[in-house]
Amino acid sequence: MIGQQERKPLLLTNVRPIGFGAETPGSAVDILIDGNGRIAQVGPQLSVSCEMICVDGKGAWISPGWIDLHVHIWHGGTDISVRPSECGAERGVTTLVDAGSAGEANFHGFRQYIIEPSRERIKAFLNLGSIGLVACNRVSELRDIRDIDLDRILECYSENSEHIVGIKVRASHVITGSWGVTPVKLGKKISKILKVPMMVHVGEPPALYDEVLEVLGPGDVVTHCFNGKAGSSILEDEDLFDLAQRCAGEGIRLDIGHGGASFSFKVAEAAIKRGLMPFSISTDLHGHSMNFPVWDLATTMSKLLCVGMPFDKVVAAVTHAPASVIKLSMENRLAVGQRADFTVFDLVDSDVEATDSNGDVAVLEKLFEPRYAVIGSEAIAASRYIPRARRLVRHSHGYSYR
Repeated sequence: MIGQQERKPLLLTNVRPIGFGAETPGSAVDILIDGNGRIAQVGPQLSVSCEMICVDGKGAWISPGWIDLHVHIWHGGTDISVRPSECGAERGVTTLVDAGSAGEANFHGFRQYIIEPSRERIKAFLNLGSIGLVACNRVSELRDIRDIDLDRILECYSENSEHIVGIKVRASHVITGSWGVTPVKLGKKISKILKVPMMVHVGEPPALYDEVLEVLGPGDVVTHCFNGKAGSSILEDEDLFDLAQRCAGEGIRLDIGHGGASFSFKVAEAAIKRGLMPFSISTDLHGHSMNFPVWDLATTMSKLLCVGMPFDKVVAAVTHAPASVIKLSMENRLAVGQRADFTVFDLVDSDVEATDSNGDVAVLEKLFEPRYAVIGSEAIAASRYIPRARRLVRHSHGYSYR
């Protein structure tokens, strides 16, 4: 994240705190942030001076800064990644976690050209495969054992431990062919050595969703948890649903990871109705999912609200929950002296039609609308993403929209 020079103090007025734990004020407050980006005062109707930049929250909510636990932002280094600016602060997101775009062979470039220049906080899961998602599904990063270099992974982590938060494995046959669950087992061994969590993409079997859960342990993340793919949907198999529920209770984190092919309204609604909540809400944003069907984190949050997830749990699923995965402290985030890291947002009435990854449509009667991302003493105007018109693209295996 870019170092910030001292700016004018920033005064946020008339904002309603949510998600700050037991210390959360019960009514609207003002928040004064000094020129170094640290909280100087919190309270009702703070004094205003001409030296301040004043931002009127107009009664909007303010939460700890939103965290998207699954994005692809190695722009220029992979063929699917988007720029951090397209899904970060201008969408209300102050922390972006790249989910395996870079492997050990190219992480140095990701660090130099993406992590270090960005105003957002950027962390990353390191891809188990050396090349990462350079050509995504066209050239798999996990064809066989030659694509994994244990020694270089350990070295890469040692040199970049402040940026790497875990290991990422994509466990589906379009990536691993008939290799099955073996890459997950290798990834788990490495994550144990490094003492970091592993994030596993579940999709088209093999590997089976069941097999993946049996390898994982507390603190690990299953992304695409509510996908609707044949053979990988927790609604198809009562034993799998029971296993997922038990594993979630034991500390395995179920992450949404919407993406272009990995979120089902029907699966999410049925799971939540039965008491199985996702641990975290993330987008899996990339160049093939941004315009259809994901859009942004705020819209993904609105989709979970639509299928029955309570408002406060949705907020927690983009703040406290992902923060615990990346070891980002959430204590005393409104205390004087803390560096400011907030999202200001409204929850508004809506009739927007949104689509899941299976093509099912739902009307979002309530929408999360980001207003500002506050990073230090800078308040960055934010809004939901407006998708561009989709175009039909021909592939060797058929057509798809982008």
